[in-house]
Amino acid sequence: MAVLEWSADEAEVHARVVPSEFDALFLAGYGRLVRSVSYICGDPEVAADCVADAFERAFVRWRKVGQLDDPLGWVRRVAIHRATDVHRRRVRGRRAVLRLGMRPEPPSRMAQQMSDSMQFHDSELAAAVAELSQQQRAVVVLHYLDDMSVIEVSAALSLSDGAVKYHLHQARARLRNILQPHDSDAPYREGAP
Repeated sequence: MAVLEWSADEAEVHARVVPSEFDALFLAGYGRLVRSVSYICGDPEVAADCVADAFERAFVRWRKVGQLDDPLGWVRRVAIHRATDVHRRRVRGRRAVLRLGMRPEPPSRMAQQMSDSMQFHDSELAAAVAELSQQQRAVVVLHYLDDMSVIEVSAALSLSDGAVKYHLHQARARLRNILQPHDSDAPYREGAP
């Protein structure tokens, strides 16, 4: 993230207007949230917009948000919900284009973006994660990449713990199916599933 260069007047106004707790939250969380939301929605630009929007909403409501046990969790939840709304709008748009008999734009290059990232060194894994449903992708990203517990993921996505466990189970099964070789000539390994 680029460091802002401010004049003395701008720095003074910033110090008077922006609470230091909000500043610290933004500096600590912005990059991680953009990365996570990028993996979930498949578009880094949309993710950056959604996270910026979530931080803007947090700033406007800082008196309440700042008193929460986990203000970053609130921002994460808002950003993910915003990304989900954008995704739904795009899906509806593609369906409308198809109903009109037009040719839709190709989907985003999510697998390539993921494999280009430091978190996904394996392009095969990135492609497999990109094939998951958005809900499955969200729980996988938050649970494995952001190292969040099931309870934290359920709070971030406004799901029950059981729903998070279900989506994790489904995602792992789908990833296993995608990533396992299906070659019938593969050697038999004793004890392999």
